[in-house]
Amino acid sequence: MESIKIEIPSLSENIRIVESFIDNTKDKYQLDDDIYGNIMIAITESVNNAIQHGNKFDKEKNVTLTVHHNSEAVKFTVEDEGNGFDYNDLPDPTAPENIDQPHGRGIFLIKHLCDEVEFKEEGRKVELSFYIN
Repeated sequence: MESIKIEIPSLSENIRIVESFIDNTKDKYQLDDDIYGNIMIAITESVNNAIQHGNKFDKEKNVTLTVHHNSEAVKFTVEDEGNGFDYNDLPDPTAPENIDQPHGRGIFLIKHLCDEVEFKEEGRKVELSFYIN
């Protein structure tokens, strides 16, 4: 499985670097437009979570983004240097008491856009897989 990795400081403006990385991944692996949109939203949301919630906007801490590719899937790994979180104990954003909340939908959205999502290392690492065949 071929892989490419970048590391960015935890600054919101570095999302532009992530978007370029995803565009280059699309071109390099000739990914279909129909999964490209899902990839762009899921990966930028995941990196935003790592910057904001994981590393708490600490520019001394990095977010690492890796893409792995084979003939069946493209898998992105997003890692932060934070304390992690309990990904099994998140409020349901579709529950009536949460519908009007301005936050709390990111992981829900990520899970619906990816074919597989796996949290590791106490939530500091997430693997997002998209089937390409």
